Amino acid sequence: MTATQTANPPRDARSDAEPVSILEPIAYKLPVTGIVLVVLELLMGLASHGDTSFQLSTKNDFLDLPVITLGARLVIVVMALAAAALTVYMWLRAIRRAKLGTWVGLALGATFIIAFLTWAGAGRSTVIPVVTILSSTLALSVPLVFGGLAGVVGERSGTINIAIEGQLLGGAFLGAVVASIARTPWAGLIAAPFAGILVALLLALFGLKYRVNQIVVGVVLNVFVSGLTSFLFSTVLTDNPAGLNTSTRLPTVPIPVLSQIPVIGPVLFRQTILVYLMYAAVAVLSFMLFHSRWGLRMRACGEHPRAADTVGINVMRTRVRNLMLGGALAGLGGAFFTIGSGLAFTKDMSAGNGYIALAAMILGAWNPVGTLYAALLFGFATSVGQTLSVIGSPIPANIILMIPYIVTVLAVAGFVGRVRAPAAEGVPYP
Repeated sequence: MTATQTANPPRDARSDAEPVSILEPIAYKLPVTGIVLVVLELLMGLASHGDTSFQLSTKNDFLDLPVITLGARLVIVVMALAAAALTVYMWLRAIRRAKLGTWVGLALGATFIIAFLTWAGAGRSTVIPVVTILSSTLALSVPLVFGGLAGVVGERSGTINIAIEGQLLGGAFLGAVVASIARTPWAGLIAAPFAGILVALLLALFGLKYRVNQIVVGVVLNVFVSGLTSFLFSTVLTDNPAGLNTSTRLPTVPIPVLSQIPVIGPVLFRQTILVYLMYAAVAVLSFMLFHSRWGLRMRACGEHPRAADTVGINVMRTRVRNLMLGGALAGLGGAFFTIGSGLAFTKDMSAGNGYIALAAMILGAWNPVGTLYAALLFGFATSVGQTLSVIGSPIPANIILMIPYIVTVLAVAGFVGRVRAPAAEGVPYP
């Protein structure tokens, strides 16, 4: 090899070519979902006959809105056309590889919901109680929101909290017992968070200090709380139900003037203190998580604990404190099942809501506001199923009640979009 050849080595022909741009894959999920929903809405329109009546106000509203009766087929076809327009827009954005706004998915879902309710009430003498459905949606979302927020706080700091189910159940149990002993639901409201904190401390002890697999510890704690509360219910509470397990309910606290606004008032401003605490928890955590030193330190512990440690952040203390905060939130959500609903405690009354809350957290991308939206989706599906089982519907109510769990599976499987968990979640440190 000559000196010239050494100084000027042969170059690959491809090196002179222009750099190849790597395009992101086209996101087909939402556009394909739009096509499916358009087809379903058209089928519902063809199968609908007669009119559907909607009730938009209650007797306590200062403006009494009349019952609205609309032609079912016309309403459903209009919704199908709107869904088709949104689907075309989603396809155009997908081909251009442009991001879709959140409003697109919400609008598409709204068209299907309106079409479905119209189809369910078509040709029937019953009225679709819109306010009742929406109020029930918000109420049923309370334990899911609090449980999801507990997961957000824990996992953002690096700890996997599978024990939300046990924290909800513990909060429901302790809230009912303390409220029964004190003869006031307010005492139960104060006591419920402490049950969640106790479960969180057990998770911190085994999962953080002794480094047991956090998922395994969470599942074990759920089984432990379920067995313990069932045992106490069968022995202690059953022997003295009048003194330890009475039905007490938090009073409804209407907001003056706002609670009388049609539709919005009864849904948002005629609720118990638990719902208002939920509003505050979502708002405060949304701000603190992304706009405060506390939130920055928490996210640093969940993303890169070693880097957080080098700047003086006590990772272990941060994770334990956030677990306790999450446990308090989940315990507060568990109070909904007893003092929030006016029911006595029964075995396993959380009924898997802790796992649904975890799915809401994932669907909400570990964000408090996103978790709220996902929880409202699950609550709405349950509310519609309960309402249609009362007024009658063309399909069995049990199938409607399956919707939250179907959405859960799709969310966990990643159908709703690609989300990334905190990088160091479940990783012990130091």
